[in-house]
Amino acid sequence: MGRVGTELRRILRDRLVNGLIGSPIVPPQVRWRLLRLAGLDLAKCKISASTWFSGPSVTIGRGSYVNYGCWFDSFAPITIGARCHLAPHVVLVTSTHHEGVPEQRAGAVTAAPIFVGDGTWIGVRATILPGVNIGEGCVVAAGATVISDCEPHGLYAGTPARRVRDLGP
Repeated sequence: MGRVGTELRRILRDRLVNGLIGSPIVPPQVRWRLLRLAGLDLAKCKISASTWFSGPSVTIGRGSYVNYGCWFDSFAPITIGARCHLAPHVVLVTSTHHEGVPEQRAGAVTAAPIFVGDGTWIGVRATILPGVNIGEGCVVAAGATVISDCEPHGLYAGTPARRVRDLGP
């Protein structure tokens, strides 16, 4: 029952966290508390409906806001600082594959943590890839794909995301 039991627990956890707790019938003021009870490390924050958490390795700081449909792929830890805002459909991906052989290009899975500094705003449909550290006070533009670290207090845009300009501290 080892692997079967593990898979059943994962399915039940997903249905609880991403189905029931993540549904629009749960008020945002209550959702963060329920997610905390389910194992996520959340301070008082607002998590909108339809946000997906693939596992419990997520930390979100006080006063942060996660809008509708964000996706947390937490094979490695994801840390969101205090007072951060994630617009709808932001994707944070901690896992990827090594390049495999010609017969199967998706090789072995690898994962690296993501860190988002205090006061950062991530725009709609931005994608943050494995191993990225975003400094405090940054703005990541809508649709950006962040593949490398972002220094504090900068506006980052594009695919791949580049620093467009400095922002006042």
